[in-house]
Amino acid sequence: MLKGINQWCYPVGTPLEKVFEYSCDAGFDAVELNLNQVGGIGLTMDTTVEEAKRIVELASSYQLQLRSLSTGLLWETSLVDPSKSVREKGRRVVEKQIELASVMGIDTILVVPGLVSEAISYTDCYERSQEELRKVIPLAERYDVCIGIENVWNKFLLSPLEMARYIDELQSEKVGAYFDVGNVLQFGYPEQWIRILGDRIKKVHVKDFSTAVGNIKGFVPLLAGDVNWVKVNEALVEIGYDDTLTAELSPYAIDPRVLAVDTARHLDVIVGQTLAVVKE
Repeated sequence: MLKGINQWCYPVGTPLEKVFEYSCDAGFDAVELNLNQVGGIGLTMDTTVEEAKRIVELASSYQLQLRSLSTGLLWETSLVDPSKSVREKGRRVVEKQIELASVMGIDTILVVPGLVSEAISYTDCYERSQEELRKVIPLAERYDVCIGIENVWNKFLLSPLEMARYIDELQSEKVGAYFDVGNVLQFGYPEQWIRILGDRIKKVHVKDFSTAVGNIKGFVPLLAGDVNWVKVNEALVEIGYDDTLTAELSPYAIDPRVLAVDTARHLDVIVGQTLAVVKE
């Protein structure tokens, strides 16, 4: 498996050159960039094809691959908002992700389908998100880019059986799961999710979580929480996953390079566990 790190692991405002430099020096194979609002660092809603290609060249100069594309914009312009115009803006975010991914050689985009709230019922979230995703699936199929639905703390798709059904109902090989290991610990076991989702999993995010804390402050550095990495690796080997494990962690307060080095070493241990499982 490849070791990856998300751009969010570095402080806001960190230039791409530094993101790539720190990631390369730490020993990562890949960096996951994020689609930002206009004026953000790196990829934005205004990024042109030429600009995107230059970013690929910059990453390559640091011997780094770009294999997936994330975004936080779908928390702001939701696919399930009661307003049709807001849903259209959310759909445009996904379309921009697909378009950029296609010219950058990225095969998977991360999509948060929606957030259940007092104003948005579970049923509305389910139906509206699928309705909007069906509108972008033809574009994903045309550009050969996978839409990875992520399990996040959005009060939605709370079981692996439901997530598998949700994906299957969209009836496209270009829709799968972007599975986040740490996000499951609050209400389940990642190894069970992995086996149920199986080859629907397109990409994997890794973070760790302390169940004793039990809230948003419970996310901790890799190997410091309650994820059973041996069982997670056994499950990943069983389903034949051999793509990127991408760390998605909060930046350190002092020196961003230290987080990159620490996380790369932690991933070496996790990947080493995977190799051990394979050899057995």
